[in-house]
Amino acid sequence: MGKKQIVILGGSGIGMIASSIIDRIGDGEVIGFLNDVESIGTNIGKKKKIKVIGTTDDLSNIIRDKNICVFIAYVGLLNEKSTYEKIVLLDIPQDRYYNIVDPSAIIPTDYCELGSGILIAPLAQLSPDVTISDNCILLANSFVGHDSYLDRFAHIATNAVVGANVHVGKGVHVGSNSVVREKIHIGDYSVIGAGAVVVKDVPENCIVAGNPAKVLRYK
Repeated sequence: MGKKQIVILGGSGIGMIASSIIDRIGDGEVIGFLNDVESIGTNIGKKKKIKVIGTTDDLSNIIRDKNICVFIAYVGLLNEKSTYEKIVLLDIPQDRYYNIVDPSAIIPTDYCELGSGILIAPLAQLSPDVTISDNCILLANSFVGHDSYLDRFAHIATNAVVGANVHVGKGVHVGSNSVVREKIHIGDYSVIGAGAVVVKDVPENCIVAGNPAKVLRYK
């Protein structure tokens, strides 16, 4: 059987990280990006170059080919709630998502629940009884403690630590080098700033930062 063909929704940054891990895994091949900003035919990437082959409006036609899988490479969504809702409306079948799990990631076999369309980057680590919902992204060296739950499109950035028994809401972005204490609830669509230390629950749709983290503003 040949390599799986994968189309990535997104562009540079997470899109290229995803592509590089796919190359390392070796069972898939990125055939192009769907991007709503760059023109079709534009090359993404400074070294290895991958072309933009369409926009998100082209997705339904592209995945008529049953051999093509999808990965969504969006992190730190702008207008998180509306973007999330638009992605849900794409109605991509779960079995068409491609999971990207770097070989160096530490995941206790049979102890965690992993959704579809996820990315787990090099040296990311999960503890037992963690649930990672569809389309979540865990970047390099991130850690999620036992019995924690990441809702759909949650993003854990590089070197971030999420403690045990934490609920991370939909579309939440936990910034680089931040720490979330155990038994915390982070509301949907909120952003945890880089280096923040979260010691109490975070409301929905806000930005928090600092040590201890405080609400800077609501979005």
